[in-house]
Amino acid sequence: LAVTSGELLFVTGGNGSGKSTLIKLLTGLYRPEGGKIRIDQIELGVQSVASYRNLIATVFSDFHLFADLHGVDQIDPEEANYWLERFEISHVTAIRDGRFVTTALSSGQRKRLGLITAILEKRPILVLDEWAADQDPTFRKKFYTDILPDLKKRGMTVIAVTHDDHYFEMADRRIHLENGKLSEVTLDDPRGRI
Repeated sequence: LAVTSGELLFVTGGNGSGKSTLIKLLTGLYRPEGGKIRIDQIELGVQSVASYRNLIATVFSDFHLFADLHGVDQIDPEEANYWLERFEISHVTAIRDGRFVTTALSSGQRKRLGLITAILEKRPILVLDEWAADQDPTFRKKFYTDILPDLKKRGMTVIAVTHDDHYFEMADRRIHLENGKLSEVTLDDPRGRI
């Protein structure tokens, strides 16, 4: 698997197909038992895993949201307010003194805060694991048709695990996992048997 800088890549597959294992490998949380992970032709090793992880912002399906924005050195209040408004939660929380005023929100709203934190980290790679699963249908559509294309336009590489087949066409590419085997899905072969 090769991921190109600035690409919007969707990862699909059924339960137990290997999606979570793949993204944990891609984020450097798991070490490969075989094969290699490279970034810009440099092989990832024990000494370089920490700097590699610093390139990646994540929101996993079982994430924990802290009130403090860890990993965000300088918070631009204007940018933070922009994202809070864009994610339609500026009426329920704010960012003051480097922390969210409240995180006592619905699970969908908490995931929005998690993604805002990831965006504010300004890392070149964003990995999302079933991010839209807790969103209402209206915001889910906004996420796929507005927010993800905007992040791509800003130069961010986005790797998103998703089951939302209504929005598969929004990705530059889609890879599918089945029984731990990876295949690329093309428009002319939607089953992904390449």
